[in-house]
Amino acid sequence: MKATEQWTRALAAWAIPPRILAAAPESPWGYLTHLFAHKADTLPADPTPSARRALEELPPGGSVLDVGCGAGAGALPLAARAAALIGVDPSAEMLRAFYARAEATGKAVTTIEGTWPAAAEDTPIADVVVCHHVIYNVADLAPFLLRLTDHARRRVVLEMTLRHPMSDLNDLWLRFHGLIRPTTPTADDAVSVLNELGLAPGRSDWMAPPLRWSGPTARQDLVAWTRRRLCLPAERDAEIDAALAPRIREGDGTVSLPLRPVVTLWWAGSAD
Repeated sequence: MKATEQWTRALAAWAIPPRILAAAPESPWGYLTHLFAHKADTLPADPTPSARRALEELPPGGSVLDVGCGAGAGALPLAARAAALIGVDPSAEMLRAFYARAEATGKAVTTIEGTWPAAAEDTPIADVVVCHHVIYNVADLAPFLLRLTDHARRRVVLEMTLRHPMSDLNDLWLRFHGLIRPTTPTADDAVSVLNELGLAPGRSDWMAPPLRWSGPTARQDLVAWTRRRLCLPAERDAEIDAALAPRIREGDGTVSLPLRPVVTLWWAGSAD
C-alpha cells in the first residue's frame, strides 16, 4: 500500500464511534482561539528549530505564508526579517487574531479565509511557507503537501507532533469508554508520504511546550477542554481532574500538560 493511502486509512481510524458521538453533550471538534493567541503571545526568546529552518531561507524583506496560521505562532517569529506576512485559515476568528498580531509588527499583512489546498488558488506565492500543527487534520495529504510546495520559492517548513495530538488522551478513552484508540499516523508516516512525493525532507526532533491555560479557572478550563475531547458530560469533571492530575503542570499562573515531542520537517519549494 502506498504511503499516502496508509496515511488516509490511519487518520480514518480516529473517527469517534457514532454511539459515543451521538451521546456527547458538546462537539469534541474545534479549537479555542484564546489558547492559540496565548501561544502566539508567549513565543520563546530563542528561535525554535522550525523558526531557524525558516529563517535559513527567508531573505531580508521576503515574504512568509503561514497555512493554518491560527494566531500566528508560525509566522510571527519570522516577522523581523520579512516584509510581508500572509495567513490562511478556515476560521475567521483565528484570522482576526493573526491579523492583529501581524499588523502590530509593522509589516504588510494579507489574510485568506479558507481550507488548504482549496484556498491555494487565491493565495500568493511566498519565499517561505510554514505550516504548524495542521496535517493530522488532513486526510488527503499528497495534494496538501504539493500545494504547500508550489507556493514556496525557497522552502517549506512543517511542524507537527511526533504522534497524533489526541494520542495523549488514549489512556483516558480506555478508562472512560473502554475504547482502544489508534497509534498512527505519526511523523514517520508523514516523512514516508513526503519521500513518496519525491520531496526528501530534512528532519529535526525536539521537545515543545504544550498549549497553556491561564487565569483563575485555568485548571477547570483544562479539564473542560479534555471533557469535550472525550465526549463526556460535565458531571464527570472530578473524575477527569483526578485522571489528569499526575500529568498537569502548574506554575507562573498557567496550567498545562507535559512537554510533547515535536518534529520539524523542511524541503525545497518549487515556485519560480
